[in-house]
Amino acid sequence: MHVSQRDGALDLLKWLALLSMLLDHLRYVGYSADWLYVPGRLAFPWFCLAMAANLARASAMTTGRQWRYLGWLLLFSAVSEVPYRMYIPNPDTLNVLPTLALGLLVVRGWQDRVLPARLLAGGALALAAMFPERLMFGFFGVLLPLAMLLAIRRPWVFALLPGVVCLAANQLQVLYYSVRLGNGVAMAAVATCLIAPWLGLFLLRHAQDAKPPPMRRWAYALYPAHFLVLLALRQVLA
Repeated sequence: MHVSQRDGALDLLKWLALLSMLLDHLRYVGYSADWLYVPGRLAFPWFCLAMAANLARASAMTTGRQWRYLGWLLLFSAVSEVPYRMYIPNPDTLNVLPTLALGLLVVRGWQDRVLPARLLAGGALALAAMFPERLMFGFFGVLLPLAMLLAIRRPWVFALLPGVVCLAANQLQVLYYSVRLGNGVAMAAVATCLIAPWLGLFLLRHAQDAKPPPMRRWAYALYPAHFLVLLALRQVLA
């Protein structure tokens, strides 16, 4: 997710997405902390928004750099799968990076209307439709980066679209059932899914003066590394 001209707001968004993901995964350390599911609902939409913000600058990016972006996602998809399965109890999906990689292909097919890009985007959508149960956040998770892209340079009301897509990607049936039972965590999670894109867009538009540490290509390694760190912490606490 490296761009030549640093955007402080974009780097801040990535760091906050990483923090949200860490909080979400702390639920599996060994202590009961279901409430962490709520801030964890920010992580995936904010990573999708960061991807969309980078790809929105496609005119400033060479085709080679765009496909290197995909290459890094695929590489760390493979690297992260073993640590992910070691840490998450009985996972029934792949780690999140394959979902982001397919989402990237969909966005590129929308932006670059040449036949190869369109075919790759169609293939990504077909895979997501055929195997949604194997993808973290499923078919709608693959669509979320595109929904974010469509909202980036439009009025605030367009943030409703990625909000609905984000909610659909987050175990909607389970959340709906829990909400009907009056579960407060589920209610807060639904609200978080709906407003997460709006919050991310607000950051991108109003935090340009932020100066967090630049998040460059080395940040891909934080994804598998954080599973290993949390796994070690769980062993210490056991």
